[in-house]
Amino acid sequence: MKAAAIHEYGGPDVLKPVEVPTPQAGDGQIRVRIRAAGVQPIDCAVRGGWKLPGLPETFPRVLGNEFAGVVDQVGEGVTGIAEGQEVLGFNTFDCYAEYIVVNPDQVTAKPPAMPWDVAGGFTAGTQTAHIALGQLAVGAGDTFVVHAAAGSVGAAAVQLARLRGATVIGTAREANHDYLRSLGAIPVTYGPGLVDRVRALAPGGVDAALDGAGGEALTASLDLVKDRDRILTIADHGRAAELGVQTTRAARSADRLAELAGLYASGDLRVLIRNRYPLDRAADAHRDVETRHGRGKVVLVV
Repeated sequence: MKAAAIHEYGGPDVLKPVEVPTPQAGDGQIRVRIRAAGVQPIDCAVRGGWKLPGLPETFPRVLGNEFAGVVDQVGEGVTGIAEGQEVLGFNTFDCYAEYIVVNPDQVTAKPPAMPWDVAGGFTAGTQTAHIALGQLAVGAGDTFVVHAAAGSVGAAAVQLARLRGATVIGTAREANHDYLRSLGAIPVTYGPGLVDRVRALAPGGVDAALDGAGGEALTASLDLVKDRDRILTIADHGRAAELGVQTTRAARSADRLAELAGLYASGDLRVLIRNRYPLDRAADAHRDVETRHGRGKVVLVV
């Protein structure tokens, strides 16, 4: 099958089109013919040499941790999933490919009205945001700051926090402010003076913060939020333990994904796709993600 993989660590150029053996579903597994796969910053980090704890280093390494497609093989002992079912799901790797084999508890049904590109880029950002809000205990009456609010995780966090009854302040460049308003956030421009600008918008203080940018954004969060246990970073893991702030736990699940897909189906959760690339241009998709300034999601169409 066709895939996009690395044979060494490095810049986007090391991510190349390859042909690898087509996987087969074993007992208790399903195979999915992938229609679209999301591109995440963590994919770029792994390509650049970041090691995921506990996972072997093998090459070629097919990247990608979220996908959507059609079930085309069902292994012995699997119930509740049939060939031809449209699903979206997640895995640690192997999603930049034509086929993937996963366990049934890694997928949920795709809402009929959800386009394939949205489905392929839905899982990672929405689940990360949902997990983060749970860890931060964001709820009604809270004032919640989301840094990099126009990105895939940030936009999901804005919408989910608003559904919980929180007031959301989202940091982004000015070109993305109208987009944030459409999601229900109060936009503010990042950069020098950010803390003062946020305080002017939240005279009663800030209760929690989600950092999707790292660096100065995380430092600003320390100034804005008194309780460091209510600060979570998805972008500056190296400083998290030193500063006493949270990072997201590994808690993705089919049940969580099904809940989020239901919110999409009801119109309560939107996902913006900013760019689509064919599988053989995965390196260009990585370059796009690494600009770190675009709104919405980048996906590969398989």
